[in-house]
Amino acid sequence: MNSYFLLPLIFLKFWYVDAPLGMIGYFSSLNKAFFELFSLPLFLRTYFKPLKNEYRQGLVGFSRIIGMVIKSFFIVFDVGILIILLVFELSALAFFLLFPLLTVAMLYG
Repeated sequence: MNSYFLLPLIFLKFWYVDAPLGMIGYFSSLNKAFFELFSLPLFLRTYFKPLKNEYRQGLVGFSRIIGMVIKSFFIVFDVGILIILLVFELSALAFFLLFPLLTVAMLYG
């Protein structure tokens, strides 16, 4: 019988502690998959290396410049997609946290 009185507290603990932690864990794994799929850390790590590891005499400078230009386009594209992904994640988390409050405000407002 006492557990019925604790239901609002159990709900609040689930909604504002357990579920957001689960969502943050899911978004963390989604971001790791994004980095693996789009190779952003690899582009940043190999930014100054020649394209296709071309080390022949006379082509090293050209390969580095072309590699930096191509990698710059990929890095800008990847960062743009990453920003969109992070905005979506933060807005989904904010909407999830505000949903009970918005529902109560809509009923009584």
